[in-house]
Amino acid sequence: MNRKPNALQKSIHRLLTLKWVSAFLAVFLYRLDATVWKLSGGKHTVTEIVGLPIIQLTTLGAKTGQPRAITLVSLFDGEKIALIGSNFGGKPNPGWYYNLKANPKCTVQFGGYAVEYVAQQVEGEERERYWRLAVSYYAGYEKYKERAAHRQIPVMLLERVK
Repeated sequence: MNRKPNALQKSIHRLLTLKWVSAFLAVFLYRLDATVWKLSGGKHTVTEIVGLPIIQLTTLGAKTGQPRAITLVSLFDGEKIALIGSNFGGKPNPGWYYNLKANPKCTVQFGGYAVEYVAQQVEGEERERYWRLAVSYYAGYEKYKERAAHRQIPVMLLERVK
């Protein structure tokens, strides 16, 4: 499922890590991705143009208990999916992280299919392995890590519900 970005896409990644570009993307990209996702029947997003694999994650809100859907960069590892809580290097962790911590059961849509998963935060060597995998797809995560030096960027691993 994971296909590494090509040379052109990697050059675009460098632009995406600029602080002002990241700030813009943090506010607008998920909205653009959600619109394209809906229009394409859950098959495409704007973000995939830069070679990053995308899913739609549906969680239950940590405070409201209401369903919340967001398109996210994902890293497939067999049937497992890793999510990086970079929030573009922002100060807080992303909202979906808190939702998964409060309610680990979630639904993932990709390729026109919806599959049930359960999430857990990974630490130690396992976290580092997924972090290195993420950086191999998008080096910008290292820039986000610098910007978010006050927190450790969480890595959530989704495992399919059998």
